[in-house]
Amino acid sequence: MGLLRIFSSTLLLLFLLSCFTFYSTDAFDPLDPNGNITIKWDVINWTPDGYVAVVTMYNFQQYRHIQVPGWTLGWTWAKKEVIWSMMGGQTTEQGDCSKFKGNIPHCCKKNPTVVDMMPGTPYNQQIANCCKGGVINSWGQDPATAVSSFQVSVGAAGTTNKTVRVPKNFTLRAPGPGYTCGPAKIVKPTKFVSADGRRVTQAMMTWNVTCTFSQFLAQKTPTCCVSLSSFYNDTIVPCPTCTCGCQSNGTQRGSCIDPETPHLASVVSDHGKTNYVPLVQCTSHMCPIRIHWHVKLNYKEYWRVKITITNFNYRMNYTQWNLVVQHPNFDNLTTLFSFNYKSLNPYGSINDTAMLWGVKFYNDLLMQAGPSGNVQSELLFRKDASTFTFEKGWAFPHRIYFNGDNCVMPPPDAYPYLPNAGPQWEVSLIKLVVTLMSSMAVVLVYI
Repeated sequence: MGLLRIFSSTLLLLFLLSCFTFYSTDAFDPLDPNGNITIKWDVINWTPDGYVAVVTMYNFQQYRHIQVPGWTLGWTWAKKEVIWSMMGGQTTEQGDCSKFKGNIPHCCKKNPTVVDMMPGTPYNQQIANCCKGGVINSWGQDPATAVSSFQVSVGAAGTTNKTVRVPKNFTLRAPGPGYTCGPAKIVKPTKFVSADGRRVTQAMMTWNVTCTFSQFLAQKTPTCCVSLSSFYNDTIVPCPTCTCGCQSNGTQRGSCIDPETPHLASVVSDHGKTNYVPLVQCTSHMCPIRIHWHVKLNYKEYWRVKITITNFNYRMNYTQWNLVVQHPNFDNLTTLFSFNYKSLNPYGSINDTAMLWGVKFYNDLLMQAGPSGNVQSELLFRKDASTFTFEKGWAFPHRIYFNGDNCVMPPPDAYPYLPNAGPQWEVSLIKLVVTLMSSMAVVLVYI
């Protein structure tokens, strides 16, 4: 009986551990439940020893984009395939091609790693949607630039639909970890329509790979924080101390730069090798990005908010940045100044989530730390008498994402609070008057 009880307890513990492991690495994003990056391989031509394929990456995420230094795609060949040539992309290593004589392949590695070509690549090495340095916009922000492609000529592979073996173990870094890719699945061949729309061709063979993002896998420490203030309270609630790290001497994680430091440019410059590793200005929160939400004005039928995004990262100019804000009054947003706006509606008919981003050629580039390292806008909301209030922190956002990363909010009990309300003051006056009258009555009785 004792052994049975121990066995049952062990099974229960294993079950609970498996559940915990599953949820801790879950890639589901409640604000973008259908977001993913789909990688499509289209075999467009057969060759004597393999095939030519166009590989296209579609970023179907609403607000999470791939910024510099860009994406890195890897996989493992199913057999002994080699890459003879590429257009619009290149592998980072050639590998051991010593067994080949004369014509040397572009890459002989069993597990190649591919990166995008840079802007300015010669035209005879380009294809459509290539050569952007691996930068891909989000689908919600600009679908036209949410695609990246390259062409690959594969040898020592199958030459028919039945002999080709799809690659396996796909990995995607953008530029760091966070994406988990599923297995390649053969789907219906892609159809291509000619420019005049009068002819349709199709791929010889097509397979898709779906990659989903997990914040837990990407970054265990936060990358942004939120501070709050309001017109009705002098308190400015800062980002929580040590949100993204603590200042310390001698450790890379806690290293920061004092803006008054001489020869700052020589300290920051790294020739682009590690520009995705933040080097931040010394602050109490040590975050690369801070978002400040200020409740600015209160009108009879409207209320006004000012949003300021500040870049404390000396190594990064955030191109095509975006902000996702969740607040119950976005269904009554009236005017937005100097930012673009799109409603995400992750919960169907409930409009409480907005995506904001800069206006092209005006403030879509968030410069690195310094005088130009901030962008700002103001939002005008119409009041809904059934929901509007300044009490209990209602005027502040529920959550904020910057470039897809969940920003740390201050604790709710630290939010700026309303001064004592009128009715409460009236109650205290009544108590005071009653107390005084009682005291006078007692004095009169003694007289």
